[in-house]
Amino acid sequence: MREMGIVLFPSLLLLSTSLTKGYAAITRASPLSLGQTLSSPGGTYELGFFSPNNSQNQYLGIWFKKLTPRVIVWVANREKPVTNLVANLTISINGSLILLDSSQNVVWSTRTPSTSNKCHAKLLDTGNLVIVDDVSGSILWQSFDNLGDTMLPQSSLMYNRATGEKRVLTSWKSTSDPSPGDFVIQIMQQVPPQVFTMRGSTPYGRSGPWAKTKFAGVPLMDESYASPFSLSPDVENGTINFSYLQRNSEFSRVVITSEGSTKLFQYNGTGWRLGYESPGNPCDLYSACGPFGVCVTSNPTKCNCIKGFVPKSMEEWKRGNMTSGCVRRTKLSCQTNSSTKIQGKGTDVFYRMANVKPPDFYKYSRFADEDQCKQGCLSNCSCTAFAYISGIGCLLWYQELKDAVKFSVGGEFLSIRLARSELGGAERQFPLKNHHLLHIKLLIFFLLCLKVSAGSMRTKIIASGICLSIIVILAFASYKYWRYREKQNARVFFNSSQDSWKNDLEPQEVSGLTFFEMKTIRSATGNFSASNKLGQGGFGPVYKGKLSDMKEIAVKRLSSSSGQGTEEFMNEIQLISKLQHRNLVRLLGCCIDGEEKLLVYEFLVNKSLDTFLFDLRLKLQIDWPKRFNIIQGVARGLLYLHRDSCLRVIHRDMKVSNILLDENMNPKISDFGLARMFQGTQHQVNTRRVVGTIGYMSPEYAWTGTFSEKSDIYAFGVLQLEIISGKKISSYSCGEEGKNLVEYAWDSWCKNGGVDLLDQDISASCSPAEVARCVHISLLCIQQQAIDRPNIAKVVSMITTAVDLPRPKKPVFALHVRNQESGVSVPVSVNDLTQTAIYGR
Repeated sequence: MREMGIVLFPSLLLLSTSLTKGYAAITRASPLSLGQTLSSPGGTYELGFFSPNNSQNQYLGIWFKKLTPRVIVWVANREKPVTNLVANLTISINGSLILLDSSQNVVWSTRTPSTSNKCHAKLLDTGNLVIVDDVSGSILWQSFDNLGDTMLPQSSLMYNRATGEKRVLTSWKSTSDPSPGDFVIQIMQQVPPQVFTMRGSTPYGRSGPWAKTKFAGVPLMDESYASPFSLSPDVENGTINFSYLQRNSEFSRVVITSEGSTKLFQYNGTGWRLGYESPGNPCDLYSACGPFGVCVTSNPTKCNCIKGFVPKSMEEWKRGNMTSGCVRRTKLSCQTNSSTKIQGKGTDVFYRMANVKPPDFYKYSRFADEDQCKQGCLSNCSCTAFAYISGIGCLLWYQELKDAVKFSVGGEFLSIRLARSELGGAERQFPLKNHHLLHIKLLIFFLLCLKVSAGSMRTKIIASGICLSIIVILAFASYKYWRYREKQNARVFFNSSQDSWKNDLEPQEVSGLTFFEMKTIRSATGNFSASNKLGQGGFGPVYKGKLSDMKEIAVKRLSSSSGQGTEEFMNEIQLISKLQHRNLVRLLGCCIDGEEKLLVYEFLVNKSLDTFLFDLRLKLQIDWPKRFNIIQGVARGLLYLHRDSCLRVIHRDMKVSNILLDENMNPKISDFGLARMFQGTQHQVNTRRVVGTIGYMSPEYAWTGTFSEKSDIYAFGVLQLEIISGKKISSYSCGEEGKNLVEYAWDSWCKNGGVDLLDQDISASCSPAEVARCVHISLLCIQQQAIDRPNIAKVVSMITTAVDLPRPKKPVFALHVRNQESGVSVPVSVNDLTQTAIYGR
């Protein structure tokens, strides 16, 4: 009993000390002991001792001070815990930070002695434990240079090319054992660099090469993604740093788990939200489909051989083991001919595959453009593929293509070298048709009849009658056969047209496009059942469907009278398939069957915005915060179309019925049949075929046919007014004067900043300042002169920041028709139908 008291007394004394003494720093005179903690100045982080799962092992660690349950972000003595009840963290005589046990043995230390013996240790508000020189104030050592399993904001991974030194993340062995586990995240020294997750010495996962602001193998990091990561070389020191720079969240972290998962967490006030996780599916595992195999991130994921390659072992593939990969089906021309350069250039070709995670083992080349990159690969028979990637330049592959992944969204173009025969088609043969033979037989029989009729008069009459009867019978049979062949040829024509369209699309690499059979669509939609009809768009009805794998789809069936012909249909396919963004609806595929043209989209459970906005009951489900989120989402989608996508696209039909809502009421812009792509420095186009929706068309477009980015800005301004007010631009009328929505919005802004424009049924949920700001921005967007309207980048900045707004000019309240003598036929799409109207030019 006495011995127990001797042991407990120091512990209780230390505990009481920790309750009364607030530590600001650790010095030789003021060590940190068991039961005591050191807080960062702002109280965000805390340093102290902890025992995982109440074990006897004591570890020195850092955690978030204000959060429960405790989340450990750094551990000092991972490999050697303290096993007794006495431990001290102090500064040694040579300036190192050391952890001593009860026998004064060094359990852990910063190892490298500092250059000063007059120093102290403190915990910063970044979670970084530092040793600071008392004289100069410089940092002599920091925990951010000695990471554990977690990256905090402002920490970084590092690779030193000169010395080979690395700063890595290492997983815990288990959730209760912080000793180093099996998984390590590190920067690899390729040019450009990429980040690997290693399991021992074996690759477990890979990011793909760094492309200026993103990893080319992480599709979530598209051009519109506000990445919290940065990768930068330090030329002077020969290092590469991969930094985590999240600034908009006080509590956030990146961690490598004991199971090998990389996770990004942010604290939302009530709990940790998972922002990113890898591996998220089997394709995230390194080389899941082996050399020259490609892992397709469909549902379920599957392995395919790259075009021109076949499974190396079909038996293994049938058993589900694809790791042996694929082999080339046809040797390259340059491999079978001694004249490598000439023969290779003459006959080898490239197959361009879209939405690909660039394979491993790439080599950077300084070719100036994509054509030089292609020729550089073609001139070297060892080159198996090339890619010209924005933010990187030219990458070449001289080995097996390993760890290639095919995404449905994002990724890069990869051009694979193949023998020409792999892309060529067999020549068609045209044998003599049956109806041609019938015509020949008929002619021969007619000549024989003429010969027989050359006898006596009686013979002539009999022979002529018989011949005439037979000729009539044969002619009738020939006609019937001709009609049958015409019907068959029509079917062949439509089928070959479908094949032709597919052939036209495939070389352009329409990403993720599936050609559905008509029977599949009919089965999915209940043969276009009225009960599955979602609505009637300007170009035809839209139906809900369910595929055999239970995936829900939306099918747009273009009516022959809709006005959307082959041009618009192909335009929508080619444009939307290349535009991938969280605020754009996703095209899954199409169906072409005879005169039937159908587009298949992802199904969005909440249909279109107008379904909610203009319904007296449903509009209550979209309060002001949801409406404000919709406005921001549509703006981000337009920013992607106008500025951030690989194409510059003008939508030309922005309206509430073309804004679809997912299960979380997040908006997605849809219907790209009227969209147009701009090239290079082109910024506006004139057209005699004015298309769009009454009320949303900008004055210059409706009057002169000139459209530009500012046409979409005008429509977005009108769209904002409808979202705020819950009223239709086409039918709103206020007061005895019959003011339209634009005129009423102007009057409201002039009187009280526009706050009373808000739908009064949701006014209780509003932020008056946000409403007033959105009305102000709407008026700036609908200025009569295009030059007075802000571009979409400025609009997004206006919505999301507190930047000062310029004063709008009084907008145009109605379209004024000029003289009818120069009228043109103008197809315009309204919310529920397509009609033709006559407007002056």
